[in-house]
Amino acid sequence: MDHDFASLSLEQKIGQLLYIGLPGPELDRDARALIEYVQPGGIIIFGRNVVSPEQLRSLLDQIREMLPVEPLFGIDQEGGLVDRLRKIATPMPPARVIRQKGDLAGARTLGRVTGEMLRLLGFNMNFAPVLSIMTEERDVLANGLYSRSFGRSPGEVLGYAMTYLRGLQGTGCLGCVKHFPGLGAGEVDSHEEMPVIPLSHDDLIAHDLAPYIELFTREDRMVHAVMVGHGCYPNISVRQGVVSGPLIPASINPEIVDGLLRTELGFNELVVTDDLEMGAVAKYYEIEDAAVRAINAGEDMLLICARPDLIKRGRDALLQAVHEGRISEERLAESLRRIAEFKARVQPPLPFDLERFRQLSEEIAALNRRLDYTYGGKI
Repeated sequence: MDHDFASLSLEQKIGQLLYIGLPGPELDRDARALIEYVQPGGIIIFGRNVVSPEQLRSLLDQIREMLPVEPLFGIDQEGGLVDRLRKIATPMPPARVIRQKGDLAGARTLGRVTGEMLRLLGFNMNFAPVLSIMTEERDVLANGLYSRSFGRSPGEVLGYAMTYLRGLQGTGCLGCVKHFPGLGAGEVDSHEEMPVIPLSHDDLIAHDLAPYIELFTREDRMVHAVMVGHGCYPNISVRQGVVSGPLIPASINPEIVDGLLRTELGFNELVVTDDLEMGAVAKYYEIEDAAVRAINAGEDMLLICARPDLIKRGRDALLQAVHEGRISEERLAESLRRIAEFKARVQPPLPFDLERFRQLSEEIAALNRRLDYTYGGKI
């Protein structure tokens, strides 16, 4: 499929910037109308959209047929607390349990099985792994990352995350590392509030950013997508070397996205926001403002995951901002190029095979037994 987007209308180009969620498990009249209006570049699936393997594959196939450009189909399928497929497959173990057992092979198995499962269901992208570093001191923080981290040190996180990524992407399913530049030191969960992370630029480079830097500089270029989180970092300002001032979440902050990620660390592939409906953003910014700020900060795609009215408002705000020159044509073209390059890496879905899906589910059950992990227990 052609991914240069040259033949798309401006409205369709704006749609490519949006990675949206759907209300339920069916492509009903409302869901169909939302997709037709936005023509999104990506669809993210949550547990509310999942009933059975057959239903989920059918839903994604129907959406694929509606859109003029092959969409990204993404999901947060980490394992543990963040497991959108647990209703239709054996619950997957969290990163923390794999690291506690010292089971690098388990990380690769989790990545490989997750990737093949997702491709059987019609996905081409997984929003994983988490690169947060959770030291003993950070374990007591209420940021929701306790079980989602692969380690207590940069080296530990890098080793397990890289092994997981090899397994995942070896199946043809693309990963997305998150939540840049690191939420491990945050004291609150960004789903509810904006975490204020008082680390200096040098502290971030030496610790939380170390896994990102290593992955970005590898010759095999394992990372093709980064999700920027909603943490606020008041003590770093890359361009000026001074305190940034207002509390601005990283996802819409040009000092973080364009300055730190793009310019200083040299990452020039796909960058997506975390969900702009999360409390860390929604409590402080209207969706229109957040959407325009995110694109001007250097983001390529915006996750707006739940409410159709907010999705439409975000889309309309981007279109208006381009018309008025508040988002330049050059800025739009940059993101469209990166989205096109990422989509050129996407593999077509595997033929649906329910028996193979069940076999993979049993592989997860075997991995859980090896790890002595039982979903619902203490993790």
